[in-house]
Amino acid sequence: MSSLPYKLLAIDIDGTLVNSRDELTPKVRDALRAAAAAGLKLVLATGRRYSRALPLVEPLGIDAPIVSASGALIKCPLSHRTLHVASLDREHLRATLDVTVARGHDAVLYADTYDQGFDYYFRGYDNICPELKQYYDLNEGCGLAVPDLYANPPDGVFAGFAMGSRSDMLALDEALQREVPDRLYTHVIRSPRYQGFMCEIAPAGATKWSGVRFVADEWGIADEEIVAVGDDVNDLPMLAGSGLGIAMGNAVAELKDAADHIAPHHDEDGLAEVVRWILQAELPPAR
Repeated sequence: MSSLPYKLLAIDIDGTLVNSRDELTPKVRDALRAAAAAGLKLVLATGRRYSRALPLVEPLGIDAPIVSASGALIKCPLSHRTLHVASLDREHLRATLDVTVARGHDAVLYADTYDQGFDYYFRGYDNICPELKQYYDLNEGCGLAVPDLYANPPDGVFAGFAMGSRSDMLALDEALQREVPDRLYTHVIRSPRYQGFMCEIAPAGATKWSGVRFVADEWGIADEEIVAVGDDVNDLPMLAGSGLGIAMGNAVAELKDAADHIAPHHDEDGLAEVVRWILQAELPPAR
């Protein structure tokens, strides 16, 4: 392996691992297999639900834990064993729902329900915004409808989101931080799969970096031995915490500003170039 002191590569999915057509290209796949063969541990750290990230592990042919829901749920894809799940207590969940519903938004709630055959809880299809309708249409059969979701949320909810326009989600983000202070980790993001923006909600401290750090602790790997690669605002904590933070060429400006290096675009197999930098000790000059 390279003489560089890196032992773990934490990889975002959308905008990083896959291209703009949601494809894991052969070049990126082969680069990651080479990285694993050289002894570099791999972790997928994503805002996606666990089941949406799972199909990308099999083509890689490697054992890579999935840090899903932006750090709130960590599972082993080979056995589906839960390694860690964040805790959102009912008091703060109810306060979060009160703020969200008061501003006219629906909430989608995550729990560790993969083995039950669904990914999320939702209120239903009546009177929902177009952005959320598209989400439900593209994820048909993935949710469990609970009509009294807001009055009686299920146990085990660890995260969730609301969906709408960018301005509405930024306003909701601000309201949640103001009215449920110091209890939530929230950010506004847009998945390339959907038209709308999401205000993603998790317990304070649950980030992609906390998830990566949990796995790294299990492997005895220090912060400075971790490389993190991403493209959007929910990647900021792991780029800031890792020994080497790399933003993709297609990344948002905020992430590029925080990164040590900028990789090529995800449509140019930029992640494969990152692996080459690491394995061949050919990092470009720091920014």
